Amino acid sequence: MLGKRGPGDFARNLTLLGVFVLGLIVVIGGIAAAADDARVMIDNFKFAPVPLTVTVGSTVTWLNRDDIPHSIVVPALSVHSHPMDTDESFALRFDKPGTYEYICGLHPFMHGKILVQK
Repeated sequence: MLGKRGPGDFARNLTLLGVFVLGLIVVIGGIAAAADDARVMIDNFKFAPVPLTVTVGSTVTWLNRDDIPHSIVVPALSVHSHPMDTDESFALRFDKPGTYEYICGLHPFMHGKILVQK
């Protein structure tokens, strides 16, 4: 009924407000976390974007959009990914600032660079 309030209405409204605020915090937190993740596309024997700038602690994911396999080699970190077929990916977290050059292990003429900042 309109205009009448029962004893449980205040508690119900308070619970709904709490759920709304919690949901908002989760959404905002998810957006902040996504800002620390970056993607490099592999297409037509090229990496994009090059260079890619990220902050310390970011995870970079390479996604192969080519019709042939590619792999990621980061010599400074002694990292060599598995060969990635079409639509497969490889992810690497960068925990220290610096400039990290990388190549495709299967096609060494393909070059890229990750700039990691504080």
